[in-house]
Amino acid sequence: MHEISIVVPVYQGARTLGPLVAEIEPLTRGFTTPEGHEATVAEVLLVFDHGPDGSAEVIRELAGTHPFVRPVWLSRNFGQHPATLAGMASSGGDWIVTLDEDGQHDPAAIADMLDVAMREQATVVYARAVNPPPHGALRNVASRGAKRLTDALTGGTQTRHFQSFRLVVGELGRSVAAYAGSGVYLDVALGWVAGDVVTCPVTLRTEDRPSGYRLRTLLSHFWRMVLTSGTRGLRFVSVLGVIFAALGVVLAVVIAVGRLTGGDTPAGWASTVIAVLLTSGAVLFSLGIVAEYVGVAVNMAMGKPAYLIVGDPRSGPLGREPARR
Repeated sequence: MHEISIVVPVYQGARTLGPLVAEIEPLTRGFTTPEGHEATVAEVLLVFDHGPDGSAEVIRELAGTHPFVRPVWLSRNFGQHPATLAGMASSGGDWIVTLDEDGQHDPAAIADMLDVAMREQATVVYARAVNPPPHGALRNVASRGAKRLTDALTGGTQTRHFQSFRLVVGELGRSVAAYAGSGVYLDVALGWVAGDVVTCPVTLRTEDRPSGYRLRTLLSHFWRMVLTSGTRGLRFVSVLGVIFAALGVVLAVVIAVGRLTGGDTPAGWASTVIAVLLTSGAVLFSLGIVAEYVGVAVNMAMGKPAYLIVGDPRSGPLGREPARR
């Protein structure tokens, strides 16, 4: 019997957590996959990431009525990926499934993902949407473009498969959650140890609420993906320096030849300003990339945690009522 831990990072799940847990409940009584593998959902870890709605109270209610629900409380808002890592670190199943709180991921697809993992002997299986994700055409196009650009910048081929609906071997997921540093993109960390990426076709459902991601958040995810995918960004800085040095040499040769032959040569402030703007822009851009890498290294060196698990605030000193006189 394959025991599965389901990890759900919770930010705005007050309305959607109840129906999601109700869908998962039949799977806790055991099920058989289409290819004959016996499995059961042993636990559902709801990781509270300090959202603005009443998710905390809903988590307490679900934990009180469903023995398989385990709350995981974070000390503050860390974001979806750190919250997912916290849930993975707290899990105990043979397999870990991560899915969103908003209802777009169908728990019934877990059986197919397990079959793919066993058939391919894969330690990580990503859901591959067979229909357009329910985020709007512009965001879908931007997401695909960002993943392809990340693959180009980092020299990888796995980014295009990244999805928050995943099936991961339990011991691998818990190990990644233990060593992944602050700012590391979860799927990049999995790629370091999981080998080839395997996917399973699934149908995504319409979200029950508007996405909590804004442009700034999506750009932050993209940039973290690039920075934590390796040092190719630093190599790009070196290549950029070589390109501009070569352009400088070519420009110097053109000017020298023009002077010797008595032809027209670039003169005046226009060409000078253009050259200065190009070179200074390249230098500043390169310094910005280097500074980002330094920032990641500094955060890790200072011991900044990716997440911090605490007890239920309601059960601690912050939850105590004043004495009645």
